[in-house]
Amino acid sequence: MRLYLASRSPRRRELLNQIGIAFDTIVFRDGSRADSETDETPFPGENPLIYVERVARAKAEHGLQIVHERKLPLRPVLSADTTLEFAGEIIGKPVDMADAVAILRRLSGQTHRVLTGVAINHMGRTEYILSSSEVRFRRLDEEEIRHYVLSGEPMDKAGAYGIQGRAGLFVEHLAGSYSGVMGLPVCETGELLKRLGFRPL
Repeated sequence: MRLYLASRSPRRRELLNQIGIAFDTIVFRDGSRADSETDETPFPGENPLIYVERVARAKAEHGLQIVHERKLPLRPVLSADTTLEFAGEIIGKPVDMADAVAILRRLSGQTHRVLTGVAINHMGRTEYILSSSEVRFRRLDEEEIRHYVLSGEPMDKAGAYGIQGRAGLFVEHLAGSYSGVMGLPVCETGELLKRLGFRPL
């Protein structure tokens, strides 16, 4: 089995390699030329569960559209979206360093939820599965927040941290999927592939 990964995330590539899935990457445009179909801006008042499913499905469907446009061989298109929910609010990637500091101050000493939705479009049908994990941070002091933000690591990550990096030091408790918090829950992804008739092992 070989599929397309509709994501530029190095963590998702690493996790697919870990479970032995062969794939080619489809990269969406970003910045001022970003694809409108994969806009990650939440709708006003949007429920985090609805948001993460909407974005994951949109990425898989737009990935399939790119496959057709480029006349690539037809294969399943896998995409994922990770968002963080805190006090009922969606917290995405920080817009700048000051925003990253503000997010980490809010998460300090608190429990938040990490939602990763995985979607696979195959034969014109999109299947979806959700991973939900609870993460509790210990109390963070101002100096460690500042040093972490200056490292640049938080800037492209939902919730302004990467659990697989230096922010692993912040995590006091995790209930759920470590790989889901990273960006691709491998257990749920395997279940989704089996649902579509593929067996990773």
